[in-house]
Amino acid sequence: MHSRTIPFVRAALTALLLVSFSVISAAQERLAMPNLSRNPEWFPRFYKPYLMQKVPQSELSNSLELLRMIEDGRLRVSLTNLKSAVSENNLDIMATRNSANYAWTDLLRVKGGGAPRGGAGMQIPSGLFSGAIGAGLGGGGGVGGFGSAGGITGGARQVFGFPRGTYDPSLAIGFSIDRTNSPLNSIVVAGLPEVETRSVALQARYSQAFSTGTSLSVSLNNMRQSSTQRFLRYNPDVVSQLSINFTQQLLSGFGRSVGRRFIEVAENEEDIMKENVRLQVNTTQAQAQGIYWELVAARENVKVAEQSLAVARRLLEENRQREEIGTLSGLDVITSESEVAMRERDLVASRTALQLREVELKNVMSRDLAGLLDSVQIEAVDPLPEPRESDIPRLADALSVAQKNRPELRQGQINLNIQDIAIRYAKDALRPSLLLFANFNSSGLYGNRIFTDSSGATVVLPGGLSQALRQVRNWSYPDYAVGISFSINIRNRAAEADVYRARLEKRQSETTLQRTRTRIELEVRKALIGLVQSKAQVEAAHKAVELSTELLAAEENKLLAGASIPYQVITRQRDLRSAQLAEVRARVDYAKALVELGRATGSLD
Repeated sequence: MHSRTIPFVRAALTALLLVSFSVISAAQERLAMPNLSRNPEWFPRFYKPYLMQKVPQSELSNSLELLRMIEDGRLRVSLTNLKSAVSENNLDIMATRNSANYAWTDLLRVKGGGAPRGGAGMQIPSGLFSGAIGAGLGGGGGVGGFGSAGGITGGARQVFGFPRGTYDPSLAIGFSIDRTNSPLNSIVVAGLPEVETRSVALQARYSQAFSTGTSLSVSLNNMRQSSTQRFLRYNPDVVSQLSINFTQQLLSGFGRSVGRRFIEVAENEEDIMKENVRLQVNTTQAQAQGIYWELVAARENVKVAEQSLAVARRLLEENRQREEIGTLSGLDVITSESEVAMRERDLVASRTALQLREVELKNVMSRDLAGLLDSVQIEAVDPLPEPRESDIPRLADALSVAQKNRPELRQGQINLNIQDIAIRYAKDALRPSLLLFANFNSSGLYGNRIFTDSSGATVVLPGGLSQALRQVRNWSYPDYAVGISFSINIRNRAAEADVYRARLEKRQSETTLQRTRTRIELEVRKALIGLVQSKAQVEAAHKAVELSTELLAAEENKLLAGASIPYQVITRQRDLRSAQLAEVRARVDYAKALVELGRATGSLD
């Protein structure tokens, strides 16, 4: 019965594990980060841009691929699946990827006419901002007022134009109800010493700016007003006005190269954030692989400690036998026992170091140490590499690879591009402002007309909004205005200072980039020197182990022949153990030197 139950239990556990993996995989697919640089689809659900959009929460459980690496209570790790596990689960890499998504939000923001906020490793030149930092490209403004329609006199006026709106079109609607009671100093116009006025107003305006330096505004205003005045033509009256305003920058602020400056910066910011992720991956992979080889070395040290302990115990048993037959003194036996105790102490220390390396590697390759990973042991699959001549590239080749791959160099070049945008905008600000504007208005006025007929009866001819809007549509009372507005700063010192600062900031960025190139070249040279030296140390350490092994065997033969003493054999054992540990250290240093060369050339991501 028991033999039949075990296969069933195993099958059930396997099925449960597969189901769990499927659930985790499906959850991770659902948690894919959307592209935040795109506006949500608003048609036909026009209200979506005004609601908080769903952004998936961070997935803090270990990935499915990491769980699949566990077999029989052991986490089998090779360099290949270590790279994938670190890339998927390392929290530092996850945090960098999360911050890289800030670039998407900035790109979405600048498409609407706002200013980017920047992020880690991203500095936006202050000269790109007009006025206060973060002001962006303008504002929507309020709702417009009325012209001269509906008044009791007409007259000339001076017209001004100014840019309105942002890249995201705006719609403003205003509604008001008003009642006023005003004392008058004359009864000539109103026919009364005091006038009570009631009004209802509805106003709407659409405005939008464009990256070419153009802005467009369309407004429609309607007001219904009743008054106690005696000599009004319409009472109550309805005033309607359609107003179309157009402006175009002709000098400063003209063209897409100026209007799209923040969009270009945000696009460059996205590239910088991608390089930030590559830099973090390259650095973390180097750290993880270094820990991996330290783990392999710790396991090799445990093997050396176990072998040394076995040899010391064998010598102790042989010395005890010699003591029993009277060919060896008790002091030599005590010396052998002391050596065994020291080897046991070294074995405990080696196993402790191995456990520490396992915890460090679990931490760097997982999101959560608790649970399943907490109880498993790591089995490093790949052995320490043997030195090869092909592992050491030529200096020129290594430097060429580093120049192409290192994220810092790409970031530095992108920062130079951003500085060029700032200089271009600063040069544009040197020019005076010349604004072409046009204003087209159509007004309508209608309402109830009250008069007395020939028989003395009061007659009311009703009228209202429909008649006023018909007048607006037919341009019965047009108002046209076209003009230019020219403004120049005498001496222009603020703009000159901004140009100088932009150029100086670019020079600073060029200096920083060259300093980065020099640092990277130094890192590559040091990595190559370290690799060559580590290769030579491995070869020397391997030779030392061979010689120490031969010396120990010779000393043991001399002891059997009675030409040596146990202490000399113990000394040779210590020498062999030291040589073996030195060889392990040299081999792990060689492996880490390969990792450092990969990090210095930017080829670990």
